Amino acid sequence: MLELSALRYTPAGVPAVEFKLRHESRQDEAGSPRAVEAEIGAIAFDRQARLLAGTKLNTGLKLEGFLAAKSRRSKKLVLHVTNIEFVEGETQDAPAA
Repeated sequence: MLELSALRYTPAGVPAVEFKLRHESRQDEAGSPRAVEAEIGAIAFDRQARLLAGTKLNTGLKLEGFLAAKSRRSKKLVLHVTNIEFVEGETQDAPAA
């Protein structure tokens, strides 16, 4: 997790937190290994939001969820997190400034 906003509440009173993730992995593509790096915005609600609100930056996470447009006006994709697993001993080095 690269960035984490403060815990907020929706108009319906549901806890929500927005954050930015960095993904790094090696994948096979057309029979060859490929290094994959990406950053994506994400949001979590309710229990998952409360779990993430106290999490330190650069903590290793395994997330499940779905992709959806950020809003009706913005078609930018955001990961809506439905399940969180903290990966013990996994931390990401902070990016160089």
